[in-house]
Amino acid sequence: MKILVASHTYIVDLNCEKLRALSQLKPGIEVTVVVPKRWKPGGVQKKIIETEYRDEGTFRIVPVTNFSQNHQGLLTFGAELISLLRQFRPQIIQVEQGSRGLAYSQIIALNKLLGLRAKNVFFTWWNLPYKLKLPVALLEKYNLNNSHGIISGNQDGAEVLRQRGYEGPIKVMPQLGVDESIFTPKIQPESALKFGIQTGDFVVGYVGRFVQEKGLLTLLQALVTLKDKPWKLLLLGRGELQAELIKLVGENHLKERVIFLESVAHDEVPNYINLMSTLVLPSETTYKFKTLTAIGWKEQFGHVLIEAMACQVPVIGSNSGEIPHVIGDAGLVFPEGDIQALANCLVQLMDKPDFAQSIGEMGYQKAMVKYTNKALAKQQLEFYQELFNTH
Repeated sequence: MKILVASHTYIVDLNCEKLRALSQLKPGIEVTVVVPKRWKPGGVQKKIIETEYRDEGTFRIVPVTNFSQNHQGLLTFGAELISLLRQFRPQIIQVEQGSRGLAYSQIIALNKLLGLRAKNVFFTWWNLPYKLKLPVALLEKYNLNNSHGIISGNQDGAEVLRQRGYEGPIKVMPQLGVDESIFTPKIQPESALKFGIQTGDFVVGYVGRFVQEKGLLTLLQALVTLKDKPWKLLLLGRGELQAELIKLVGENHLKERVIFLESVAHDEVPNYINLMSTLVLPSETTYKFKTLTAIGWKEQFGHVLIEAMACQVPVIGSNSGEIPHVIGDAGLVFPEGDIQALANCLVQLMDKPDFAQSIGEMGYQKAMVKYTNKALAKQQLEFYQELFNTH
């Protein structure tokens, strides 16, 4: 099976592990990944990334001239894409831009013009309902009508696609998996000593952006109600909410209990997750309708959850977006924004170490079975085979 995937996501080598695994699942599978030749990530300080060609046998990265260097929806590719499609002749084409991506329309059209007869698939994270005006509505209609299958990163996204009128196959799975060789249980005695974490301390952890919608104020307020418990809070990340968090910590005389750490390289994150007695993702939905579209956010997946699960750290999450589906029965879920409910979850793990260990083991097993890059590669291949068998 020849598979072509197009996305700016894979300019980062770490993000390619699932597709590498896909290329190695069975003899005869070849994966070619089309990436923009030049891409500027978000933020004014970040430099444009110049991508390079890589050939690893059954897996290769092919940079193609692109139009728009920092907007996913407006990204399209240059004329060399035509020669690549003619030469490679993929049987599956997956574009990871969502239902309104111009590059997806472009590749659908080339698929027809070149007579490739490849199955068209796109990936999307979008999980909020919306309405569209012309001509974007026509663009989406064209893309949906010519899709043989869709991969949605979450259950809500799949429901939104059904509301948009799509009746074909939809697979729900995340875009990227967890690297179990990096995210693995490992005792960190030196780091514990460095941060003053002692035996018997219950370390509540959070990894991510310090922003309102991540529910950090709810987390801190829940811990304020548990002052009589021997907990510490480890916050790894950065963001606009940090000043307010520091203020709340000071007002409640918790400076000795709260550890703020700047964001670190991704391969260093497990060093800190392994210090935690539990990882909490207390996200809070903020979206509302304004004019024709939804403004705001709700949790699209919560990748840090599967990273913690892979480290055998018990997880607690709110019921925002995809979190309850990711956790399932392998962790604890509370109503978003509910301070007392979150406090109750924390107390369960603090007071019942055997229960906490059991939850950690269940999360680990779920991550290994469902969320490693190899596990996701198998799910993706099964979906592709389903498309061949039913269309």
